[in-house]
Amino acid sequence: MGAKARKASKKAIKKASSQFPNSDSKTASADFLPLEGGPREIPETKPLQNNAAVLYVGRIPHGFYEKEMEAYFQQFGAIKRLRIARNKKTGRSKHFGFIEFENPQVAEVVADCMHNYLLFEHLLQVHLIPPEHVHPKLWRGFNYKFKPVDYVQIERKRHNKVRTLEEHKKLVEKIIKRDTKRRKRIEAAGIDYECPEIVGSGQSAPKKIKFDED
Repeated sequence: MGAKARKASKKAIKKASSQFPNSDSKTASADFLPLEGGPREIPETKPLQNNAAVLYVGRIPHGFYEKEMEAYFQQFGAIKRLRIARNKKTGRSKHFGFIEFENPQVAEVVADCMHNYLLFEHLLQVHLIPPEHVHPKLWRGFNYKFKPVDYVQIERKRHNKVRTLEEHKKLVEKIIKRDTKRRKRIEAAGIDYECPEIVGSGQSAPKKIKFDED
């Protein structure tokens, strides 16, 4: 190829390249103009961290209480707090409770492993509770050792208390009234039965009567 041919080819290449806009040139196409205010940085999306460390445990079997639960769930990690819902009067378990672990990752593993786990013929229901759904009073008194009320002892004291003469008369009248109703029901049923007499109904001064001092 001669010198003239090479010059002609270079001119043709320059002419063809001039038809396409250069991205680095100031006269770039309007479709490729930069945004006002300069380039915008896209914020990095961080993965959501699981901060839920409180677990709801449902369908707790009978006999699987605080000590047993703590000893069992400690195999996964350190337990911060634990409580079982109990009846205020009887102190019996309501068969559900809550566990808070020190590490949220441990709580997540426990929820995955122990949900629908068969324990003493009960399928445990274990769920994570989001931090915003944890009641502020959930852990109030969680370490309180419940002492059930001894209603038998309370009734015994009430029955054996020292009464005045008027109180004793009212008590005897109530007992006789109930006994009369019982006798009538027995007769109405056609049962031939002689009810025994009430002991102490005719006594005027039983032992536990407090007399008014003049």
